[in-house]
Amino acid sequence: MPKLIVTTTEGEERELDVGSGFTVMQAIRDAGIDELLALCGGSCSCATCHVYVDASFISALPVMSEDENGLLDSSSHRKENSRLSCQIPLSADLSGLRVKIAPAD
Repeated sequence: MPKLIVTTTEGEERELDVGSGFTVMQAIRDAGIDELLALCGGSCSCATCHVYVDASFISALPVMSEDENGLLDSSSHRKENSRLSCQIPLSADLSGLRVKIAPAD
């Protein structure tokens, strides 16, 4: 079962055990971390599930789609390690993934 380490915008760190087949967004939402809004429910049509991915995991993630890139461009909090958490499927290869929830726009 993959582990996901989530840091909230307030700096609280939570370690989650997540079943394979879930996205980072689903894992955070299902853990009751309410500050990740995920308004579109994971359909990659908003940027309210924006997270910062720990640099050591960037190369293990799927390539960013044009849609995801465009949505992240609309955020005033975009960084090099920004991703939409709905676009990151969790697997055993990503166990230990660390993300920080980005501030809301």
